Amino acid sequence: MKIDKPYDVAIIGGGLAGLALSIQLAKKNYSVVLFEREKYPFHKVCGEYVSMESWNFLEGLGLPLSSMNLPAIDTLNLTAPNGKSFTARLPLGGFGISRYTIDSLLSNIAKESGVHLLEESKVENVSFGQNFSVGYSTHDNREVQQIESLACCSAFGKRSNLDVKWKRSFISKNNPRINNYVAVKYHVRAMWPANVIGLHNFKNGYCGISQIEDGKYCICYLTTAKNLKQSANSIERMQDEILFKNPVLRQIFSSSEFLFESPLTISQVSFSKKTLVENNILMIGDAAGMITPLCGNGMSMALHSSKLAAHCIDLFLKNTINREQMELEYERQWQQQFSKRILMGRGLQSLFGSELVSNVFVSGLNLFPFLAKGIISKTHGKPF
Repeated sequence: MKIDKPYDVAIIGGGLAGLALSIQLAKKNYSVVLFEREKYPFHKVCGEYVSMESWNFLEGLGLPLSSMNLPAIDTLNLTAPNGKSFTARLPLGGFGISRYTIDSLLSNIAKESGVHLLEESKVENVSFGQNFSVGYSTHDNREVQQIESLACCSAFGKRSNLDVKWKRSFISKNNPRINNYVAVKYHVRAMWPANVIGLHNFKNGYCGISQIEDGKYCICYLTTAKNLKQSANSIERMQDEILFKNPVLRQIFSSSEFLFESPLTISQVSFSKKTLVENNILMIGDAAGMITPLCGNGMSMALHSSKLAAHCIDLFLKNTINREQMELEYERQWQQQFSKRILMGRGLQSLFGSELVSNVFVSGLNLFPFLAKGIISKTHGKPF
């Protein structure tokens, strides 16, 4: 499908935030083009736990969650590097679903809703004049093609070639406490309670495990690039020498059946503060800012940010507000919803950088379990 006049909205990136935004806008009868570098379905590095705050929103998009028999997760098991554990109920809870499945289903809903979904398409540049001009190439054609749109959103995840081209501020920051992490993910068959999400700490990192669809489990961990470098850039050696000092992790890894030939990995993960509008483009999902994975809330935040953006874009396209007002209103709503949660996440991240501190922290939670409820509530939102 091609149209001669500008699209109403161009969206760069077809993850949770981009797909959810495209569906919302298409259902309002706006013309939407969505660019995705990969071809659905495909795997992504992600913890694959979704807070229940997103349930009604996702079903409203057309995702049949109630009939999918997904695992309900209502308990957190937290272990320190020494193996000492703390268990707490999750007030709202969540459910498990792989990105392979949820992204693919949402992409089908987007197409059915009228979104022009361009898979295997890489956005090379974006310029703004009277309208946005988006230059992109495809897997089959490296020649850069152009489309125009009235509004533009970036939902390209944690880091993109456009971040570098635009010289976004977080790219140049050099704070090892919040920058330069690597993440590793596996799908496994494991002996782990279906209703429990595990968060297991080790030196300069932590590893999550929770059930997804079809009785499989997602194991995903985050650690510093320094840990990997000190292990001769060998994931297996790093796991053996660093992760497995936590006896719970050693047991999980040694008793699981691994379903990937090799793990999925990403690098240069940053938790620095990011701009919410860049070159008049609204940033949504991880492109706007990331809560640390130990909070277990990144997927829901990405979805919620799409709802905020959809509302602001709708007002703009109806000529209720102008472009500047749209950008300011989106920034205001985003900060109101997420800024305190991200700040709390950064604070928690710092506690787990040290083996000693994280050991003491877990012991403290066992002495004062009421603290966990407050921490969980400050890193999670309400149904939206």
